Amino acid sequence: MENLLTTDFGGKTLSIQTGKVAKQASGSVVVQYGETIVLVSVVSAHEERPMDFLPLTVEYMEKIYAAGRIPGNYFRREIGRPSEKETLTARLIDRPIRPLFPKGYRYETQVIATVLSMDQENDPDILAMIGASAALEISDIPFAGPIACARVGRIEGNLVINPTISDCESSDINIIVAGSKTGVVMVEGGGNIVSESDMLEAILFGHNAIQPVIELQVKLKEAAGKPKRTFVPPEKDQNLADIIGPKALTPIREAVLIPDKITRSATLRAVKAKIFEDLGEEYADRRKEVYEILNDIQKNICRELILKEGRRIDNRKFDEIRPITCEAGILPRPHGSALFTRGETQVLGVLTLGSGRDEQRVETLSGEELRPFMLHYNFPPFSGGEVKRVGGPSRRDIGHGGLSTRAIEKVLPSKDDFDYTIRIVSEVLESNGSSSMGTVCSGILALMDGGVPIKAPVAGIAMGLVKDEDNVVILSDILGDEDHTGDMDFKVAGTKDGITALQMDIKILELSREIMEKALEQARVGRLFILDRMLEALKEPRKTISPHAPTIITIKVIPDKIREVIGPGGKTIRLIQSETNTRVEVDDSGLVKIAAVSKEDGDAAKEMINEIIAVPEVGRIYEGTVVKIMDFGAFVQIMPGTDGLVHISQLADHRVAKVTDVVKEGDKIKVKVLEVNRDGKIRLSLKAAIEEES
Repeated sequence: MENLLTTDFGGKTLSIQTGKVAKQASGSVVVQYGETIVLVSVVSAHEERPMDFLPLTVEYMEKIYAAGRIPGNYFRREIGRPSEKETLTARLIDRPIRPLFPKGYRYETQVIATVLSMDQENDPDILAMIGASAALEISDIPFAGPIACARVGRIEGNLVINPTISDCESSDINIIVAGSKTGVVMVEGGGNIVSESDMLEAILFGHNAIQPVIELQVKLKEAAGKPKRTFVPPEKDQNLADIIGPKALTPIREAVLIPDKITRSATLRAVKAKIFEDLGEEYADRRKEVYEILNDIQKNICRELILKEGRRIDNRKFDEIRPITCEAGILPRPHGSALFTRGETQVLGVLTLGSGRDEQRVETLSGEELRPFMLHYNFPPFSGGEVKRVGGPSRRDIGHGGLSTRAIEKVLPSKDDFDYTIRIVSEVLESNGSSSMGTVCSGILALMDGGVPIKAPVAGIAMGLVKDEDNVVILSDILGDEDHTGDMDFKVAGTKDGITALQMDIKILELSREIMEKALEQARVGRLFILDRMLEALKEPRKTISPHAPTIITIKVIPDKIREVIGPGGKTIRLIQSETNTRVEVDDSGLVKIAAVSKEDGDAAKEMINEIIAVPEVGRIYEGTVVKIMDFGAFVQIMPGTDGLVHISQLADHRVAKVTDVVKEGDKIKVKVLEVNRDGKIRLSLKAAIEEES
């Protein structure tokens, strides 16, 4: 049975339809906003998987046909590897819905969001997130929803719900807020150096705006929802827990309090292995169950240390930042580099500068984009003391890179002020809490080391939360174990004046305004502390860029001269590049960019181009080449692509019967410019040149 419900959402109509398509899925909906349409389906298997985590996968797929175009790649079809936008959106969907499945749910579940139509104004990512919640709500899958989300912008000081793609360009806030009826569950986005109070106002504005969408899902469930399948969370064997508890509490507590991560992890492994071994043969086939109990004991101990004893694993205060060291300029050949170490998290940032040809070209639903700034995050297995297969970037790598990109790009200079393509590579060398924020810090220092004139330095910090009923503790600069056992991961990056990026994920159902407000203020204080440590290493960007960076020279030519710079079939521009070891780019407006390894090469290319585009001066003598003989005179090329006519009467101071009596094609002669008329035609004189030089 078909059901179609609508509501006003940010001044436009949002519709959710079910029962028409994809009816064999456990739940499916079609969400429409403007002319953007997304199909979201969810299926959950009926056979339980033997694993200790929720087997949930989320896929978001953009079909190029949705924008009325044929894919531009060789195969003319959507390629198998997801784009960066698809990966980031899949993570956006996954993060708020994952905590809402019942604990212990081990049935493989897949959410697929497919963009069917895209109107170039309304971004489909919001619809995909809403559709995932709606599809789960009407399905038979147990789910503690509904949730909804909205994009919040601020244009000319006014907060706006779901600004269009074009409006986002003039918005100084761009965040996605996901929430339930009573609280916020996820925040993702950034701002153009926005204060904490303004960002909190935007978050709460978004939460208020999603309430009609939540009500819409409630009505849809009432009209079309399936009965939820029976699911009873697996119960732990209390007798086994009672046996293990007395054996495990003291040694696990002692191990948890070891400050060094590697030693702590090794000790915990040894303790758990010893306890399992001591249980004897009777429990040899219950290893998974035993380790689940041991892991729960470890988690409870970590939480009780914070909530009841007021202490952290490494004995820091709740708002204390780990020791920080910063070094800039540690690599000789890259164009900028920095090593940022905070506690046991260490990130190497490496800067490379390039020309316009190095910009990343990306095909999106909105068309082809050119990106002059790239940040690539790498997390090798050795950084966590692990052995894993090394491959391409994971979803986590892309997600952390995306967050770091948003944090840094707000302070980059404009192309008018710094005409380079910028690439930062983050190499995580050690990891124990928030390598993404370490990436922001090392990346900024690498930019400053490379002489990039950033608007202001940026630092980042990861905040944690441990909550038990009314007992709430907010932690600054969390460790990996605190992230694992806590209830929130809240990353905030910004300058001394405001926020440039933030990302919040929680493992509980929702967060209140008071908790978010306190977390933002505590993050601000911690961010300023980290900034101070960074500026001790490098106070400001270096005055000059690296000598190994390319030299960029810009020349403006009149559009009529563009073809002369390029030459027939690109012959002239290729000659310039080969003779000067440079790269020359020309756009339709007449802007010429020269990228050279050295200033000398760049100046040589500039001189060659200036010769091509130069306008002949009346009265000046030029040396030229006779390129064509006519009965009435000779055409002489005095500059590349520029020639003029020496009339037969101007060949000599006497009467000339035939032009070839004086000059022939290929002759090198000196001529004087007599006139350049409005049509650009040039009158030359061999006779006048001879007279002037005699």
